[in-house]
Amino acid sequence: MKQSELLEKIELEILPAVKKPARYTGGEWNMVKKDWQGKVHTALAFPDVYEVGMSNLGFIILYHLINEIPYALCERVFAPWTDMEQKLLEHGVPLYSLESRRPLRDFDLIGFSLSYEMSYTNILTMLSLGKIPWRAAHRTESDPFVIAGGGCTCNPEPIAEVFDFIVIGEGEEVIVEILDKIHEWKESGARKRGQFLRELADIKGVYVPSLHRVEYRGDQGWRTEPIGDAPMPVRRRYVRNLNTAFYPLQPILPTVQAVHDRANLEVFRGCIRGCRFCQAGIIYRPHRERSSEELLRIAKAHYESCGMEEISLLSLNTTDYTPLPQLLQELVEFAAPQEVSISLPSTRLDSFTEFIGREVRCVRPTGLTFAPEAGTQRLRDVVKKQITEEEIIEGLKASIRAGWQRVKFYFMIGLPTETMDDVDAIPELVGRMIDAARGVAKGRVKFSVSVSNFVPKPHTPFQWLAMDSKESLLEKQKLLRRLMRWKNVELKLHDVNLNYLEAVFSRGDRRLLPVLEEAWRLGCRFDGWGEKFSTELWLQAFRHCDLDPDFYARTEYPLDAPLPWSHISVGVSEKFLKQELFRSRK
Repeated sequence: MKQSELLEKIELEILPAVKKPARYTGGEWNMVKKDWQGKVHTALAFPDVYEVGMSNLGFIILYHLINEIPYALCERVFAPWTDMEQKLLEHGVPLYSLESRRPLRDFDLIGFSLSYEMSYTNILTMLSLGKIPWRAAHRTESDPFVIAGGGCTCNPEPIAEVFDFIVIGEGEEVIVEILDKIHEWKESGARKRGQFLRELADIKGVYVPSLHRVEYRGDQGWRTEPIGDAPMPVRRRYVRNLNTAFYPLQPILPTVQAVHDRANLEVFRGCIRGCRFCQAGIIYRPHRERSSEELLRIAKAHYESCGMEEISLLSLNTTDYTPLPQLLQELVEFAAPQEVSISLPSTRLDSFTEFIGREVRCVRPTGLTFAPEAGTQRLRDVVKKQITEEEIIEGLKASIRAGWQRVKFYFMIGLPTETMDDVDAIPELVGRMIDAARGVAKGRVKFSVSVSNFVPKPHTPFQWLAMDSKESLLEKQKLLRRLMRWKNVELKLHDVNLNYLEAVFSRGDRRLLPVLEEAWRLGCRFDGWGEKFSTELWLQAFRHCDLDPDFYARTEYPLDAPLPWSHISVGVSEKFLKQELFRSRK
């Protein structure tokens, strides 16, 4: 199909027939559209809808970074909602990029952002609509390279064979080295695809799955061997100095309201706490901060380039940022006259102060979120959530004295060693928080309590442990519903079946790809969306492939055997993780 015919079909027949057509049009303020001649053509692919992808800071950073490179261009593509998928198929139109509306097959490189295991079926949808073979082994010299990056790549094995290569760790530096190689390869045209992939494998942080042979050995775990002289283990990349790292000063302004509709300031990466359940706290080590001067410069540039109503200070725990009081004072001085609010989406009660609460609330209240994680001190000690009940209560009082009337709390159930007494302690703690709030609040404080189901994640001290059973988790949720019935408390419980499948794919191996492919054929799409997720279709796919999902989610892996992800090094030793596991049991 000619490009002119493609554009006509999109404009006249497809977009008028779908909901939210602005998801597929592009043309936003600060969008970058470059000349295609003589460039390395990269499509950044996000396996969820536009509103979710445009809220992903890493996605936006890489988009603008690549477009800063003279010999490269970068365009965006998002997973089409089911109505758009149907219309593309009906009209024979391939999935296309937003900037130039080029079919995916026209690109040299398609880079998927993997931030959530339950988006994997959307990757198959996007490749299928792009007329690109699902598996790397089935692609020819004329096909684009399909790559992946993001948090899920710390165990990419369930979907590894989809990708020609995978970036392990942070992408700002390694993507430039990869594009340099591809540019040189296109210019020379001398080397075949397989030879070129072997050269890419020598770049630190690049994992080429086809260069590693995997064998399942029963009770002896998994054996992963390099083919030939491919590097082993594959070591992650990370940016050492955030002050000199690329950060976009003129980010795209979405035309459809993003899930997180705000200007994002990443204050630091990594974490100083070391909670034993937290994968992000491990894989984003070490702790690195941006200076308050750099953050203020970025905030002012964002306001000048696209305006904003809210500045969000992003990190795993923003109240651990060393010069936070200074930063807040400077931001408020700049933001308040413009009626721009400030939010802290991640905070700890033991480091939250009334001063912080007042500064953040200076323009308008946004939201405060705290995470006690467990109801008892014993269980908080097990997971290394180093916070006491007294600190929880005092932090809550500080937020209320600062004027906050709505506070959100995160808890988890199914944590290692948990008993029903620990679960029962969650509503007891919430009750004591309500009583404490009455003592300092002028009006009624509203509480939002979100309770998730613990999923053991790779590269954490709990990676060897089994997930709690579905029956047990449902019983614990039933208890919480019965006990948590205050009128000013909104209780949100996460889907047990969805988290169970998340555990399967986070702890899984390469035998899961046929299950994923079968689930897609059965109609699974947007599995992370409650209204789209189907437990029965997924169980049917497992039965078809003769695999038991309990093996991955409900099996305790042996401590003395390799794991599916043992060939991926995130910079934290297995010895340290075992020590932390043993400490948790004490």
